[in-house]
Amino acid sequence: MYELFEHTADLGLRATAPNIDALFAEMAACLCAAILEDPTSVRPTIAESIEIAGTDREFLLFDWLKELLYRFDAEHQVFSRFEVSVRQDGLTATAWGEPLDPERHLLNHEVKAITYHELSVVPTDGGWRAEVIVDI
Repeated sequence: MYELFEHTADLGLRATAPNIDALFAEMAACLCAAILEDPTSVRPTIAESIEIAGTDREFLLFDWLKELLYRFDAEHQVFSRFEVSVRQDGLTATAWGEPLDPERHLLNHEVKAITYHELSVVPTDGGWRAEVIVDI
């Protein structure tokens, strides 16, 4: 489960999940919901493999979201489904989506950057919670 929340001039992303793999997938979905008005408009026709090295969970989440934002900004890719495997030394993921189609993919917010502000990945009773602020 994820949610967007207002944060001064920025936007917050927050998610909870039963395990850390699902948490990183939820945060990716949350980022896509921040970028697109209707993330369900994205057809999962192309699978993109992503590998990121890192041992710190917070920095790994930052790099994961930054990679997805880069693929949106530079390659004009939008995603709707994610499968993530977080390891001690990084993550391996598959993101399914398609090229941005401005007629079908209406933009919600212009996410300029992922920030370190209030970045957290913490265990909770029965699961995990993550939060990050994005610059809009």
